[in-house]
This record gives sequence, structure tokens and C-alpha cells, in this order.
Amino acid sequence: MELGRWKVVGILVLVVSLAACEPNSLVVKPAPLGQMQQQTATYLEKEYVITPGDVLDVKFMYNPEFNELAMPVRPDGRISLQLAPDIKAAGLTASQLREVLSEKYATELKTPEVAVIVRSFAENRVFVDGEVTTPGFADLGPRMTVMRAIDLKGGVRETARLSQVIIIRKDFEGQPKATVVDLRKVINGSDLSQDIKLMPYDIVYVPKSNIARVDKFVTEYVANVLPPFYQLNPYNVLFTTPLAPKAAGGGGLR
Repeated sequence: MELGRWKVVGILVLVVSLAACEPNSLVVKPAPLGQMQQQTATYLEKEYVITPGDVLDVKFMYNPEFNELAMPVRPDGRISLQLAPDIKAAGLTASQLREVLSEKYATELKTPEVAVIVRSFAENRVFVDGEVTTPGFADLGPRMTVMRAIDLKGGVRETARLSQVIIIRKDFEGQPKATVVDLRKVINGSDLSQDIKLMPYDIVYVPKSNIARVDKFVTEYVANVLPPFYQLNPYNVLFTTPLAPKAAGGGGLR
């Protein structure tokens, strides 16, 4: 019984220690917030590059019979038109594709005035995971921020650690980078710069709070591992001593 008592005391001490422990950062070498913001600003200034899965409208000003509407860019990056059945579109901007089509149709049309419109963007989304209500992809709206992306996924759970939300992305050279933002400062208005703007395919990860990890530990270890006796009333284990068997002459403890 003494062993059981000290086992429970040890567990409670460990639980308190886990709750009090707060790592400085979940990312070893986080990228500066300013660098992430500058990368987003540079991306927003660049002309959009067509990717597989985008949906295009191709319109001919003087020859509407050749218009192609809601035309998807195939996985191989190509599109098919009436007089140009195999044109590479992925990797080009809309203006570059317009020039290619104007040249292609110049032999067929007297004035091939072409307009290329990107109707929907395949890559225009981010992934939100962790302690949010509905983890998964979220459509990336104009100048979307971390808070807005989390809101689109139903907000955070009570177990979320808002002080250490992780943003992961690839830079323009394809190298992964990660940073940590403190959304508590956004909520209380003390530092709105923490709510950085997102880029396509950014990953927003909301980790569990320490108290959530403690709850999981208690559930998995205390509730499932220890015998039922300890679950009924821990105060009986910690602060009372079981009665000794009666002596042969009668009477209990003295």
C-alpha cells in the first residue's frame, strides 16, 4: 500500500511539472517574421503563373466562335483548343499564354485578339492542422492572414496553444522555412504583426497546450494503467492509512 501511495504522489508531481514546463519555441531556428512578410509581399506583386488544375477562359474578341470557357489545365500542364489541340499553359503567365495563342492563331485568323482569364486557381489554398475544429485545406482569399485561415476552419479548440502557432512554407528556391507566431498578442491587440499574411500551400499548425498534454497523460496513464482502486478517491490513498486487521484480543489501531 505504501508503494501505491508513493506511485500516486509521483504521478501528481509529474503532472504538475508537465503543466509548468513551457518550451521556448517549438521551432529550433524560426525564420524572422519580417522575412516571411517580405516573401509574401514579393509573391503578391508577381504576376500569377498558371499551374495544372487552374481553370481558364480563352476569348477571341473578333471570333467568339473560337472561345473556350471553363477550360481546365491538364495534369501535364497543357490545354486543348479548337485550332491548337496541345498548348503548354503551366509555367506561363496569362499574358505570356495570350502571346503564344495569338501567334498560333495568326495563320488562321486575320486579327487574333486573344484574352486569357484565370477563372479559378488550383494552388490558391493553405493547409490548417492541429488544434482546430476542422483541419484541412482552406481557400486562400486576397491577403489572407493566419487568424482568417484558422477562422475558416472553425476556430481553435480549447486545447490550442495560441502562443506557439507554427507557419511552414517553401521559399522561392523551394527550401522549407518555419516561423512561430503568438496569436495571443493579435487577440489582445498588442502586436498585430504576428498575424502574418499567407501564401499558397502554407501550412498553419496549431499545437496542443501543455495542459492538454497533461490531460492526455492523465487519461492514458492514470485512468487506464492504474488499478480502479486509485481512481475512486485519490484522497483516500494520499491522506489516509488503511485500517490494520484486528488483533486476536479485539480492538483496532492504537
